[in-house]
Amino acid sequence: MTIDPRFYAPLGAQTLGKIADLTGAALHGDAAVEIKGVSASATGRAGDLAFLDGDGKGTPSVSPDVSALIVNDANLPHVPAGMPYLLTPLPRHFHGVVAYAMFQPRHLVWRADERISADAKVHPEAILSPGAVVGPGATVGDGTVVGANSVIGPGVQVGRNCRIGANVSIFCSLVGDHVTLLSGARIGESGFGVTGGPGGMEDAPHFGRVILQDHVTIGANSCIDRGVFDDTIIGERTKIDNLCQIAHNVVFGRSVVMAAFGGISGSVSVGDAARIGGRVGIADHVKIGDGVNLAASSGVFRDIKPGETWGGTPAKPIRQWMREIAWVQKQANPKKSS
Repeated sequence: MTIDPRFYAPLGAQTLGKIADLTGAALHGDAAVEIKGVSASATGRAGDLAFLDGDGKGTPSVSPDVSALIVNDANLPHVPAGMPYLLTPLPRHFHGVVAYAMFQPRHLVWRADERISADAKVHPEAILSPGAVVGPGATVGDGTVVGANSVIGPGVQVGRNCRIGANVSIFCSLVGDHVTLLSGARIGESGFGVTGGPGGMEDAPHFGRVILQDHVTIGANSCIDRGVFDDTIIGERTKIDNLCQIAHNVVFGRSVVMAAFGGISGSVSVGDAARIGGRVGIADHVKIGDGVNLAASSGVFRDIKPGETWGGTPAKPIRQWMREIAWVQKQANPKKSS
């Protein structure tokens, strides 16, 4: 995905030679190759620098369009033949260094000298409550109400007839029509991406977005993190309760319902009309099919096919889980069961 200039100001392209000098990585290939963007390896485009990190035991997906990779020794076998690459023990860290050299997140350098930026577009029929702040390049649509002390960050697009409660913050996001964000919601903050650096653990940069489609509702004090390079997407008419956490690169389908205290790890996909009970946790990269039901307090660690109902921790088909619970109860209380 191309990094959105509404949220991240381009600072100019770099050659692989300059990137090698910046990172100290060993260059294998043409130093004159021009790098215009950064991306994940699977979704990169021509002109992008992507990375491969980790122990190299899996088979990572590498887009054939990516112009170059930055990798460690373990991932050398996964570099496509003929593709230039940079070799370093810390590819994820230095990929982030390159990202910040090429793009400046606008919200990190924004000084709100004006409550409503002169560069913002606020519809005359929109209502901004006392203390609401709208950043440069942002738009607020017809009939939308923004609550007291809420922040619409630089470049954020908010559609028509939305209801944004008090003390909400929205950054790096595109918000559709008829969206409701209850008080204290945090949309578009950086996710919990952590990588090793020269001095220890560091926060990995996030250059993606959040997309909230039409008629979405997000509960009070819930958080939806923006993607790392791709988008976090919440499908139309999805309803998320209070105090939920949606991590980076998560994709929800249409009409998903998620009860309070749920936590969704990074890169999870949830199909249309899924029902997620309270306190459910889903591990990263899991795929939840259309129409799946997850019982309250389930812990999900593997993919679930469409239409199934699961429960327990680790989660499993609901009838199997209930039989196991009944058996455990009998073993724990043999006199009552006889």
